[in-house]
Amino acid sequence: MLVAACVAYWKLGGSWGYFALLFLAPDLSMLGYIAGKQVGAWCYNAVHTYLAPAVAAVLFYAADRSEWLYLPVIWVAHIGFDRLLGYGLKYPGDFKDTHLGRL
Repeated sequence: MLVAACVAYWKLGGSWGYFALLFLAPDLSMLGYIAGKQVGAWCYNAVHTYLAPAVAAVLFYAADRSEWLYLPVIWVAHIGFDRLLGYGLKYPGDFKDTHLGRL
């Protein structure tokens, strides 16, 4: 998914500076862990599923805002990168417990 998203971004003609700037933005969802493990896991998981950027892409396209499609593509690239590193969706018990196994 990381490679596919990077190719899609290149095809969209997006700025690689914006890509670098926004690539780690989804990790701001980890701030939810300030409110506890359960809230943190929910926040992290809500932002680290492919459904969220897919919905964003459909909404941007439907609103005739195709110039914003680079945002969900960067988002997908981030999720793909996380999965490549073994970071999966979080279980509420511990940040290191993921659907891909324990980190």
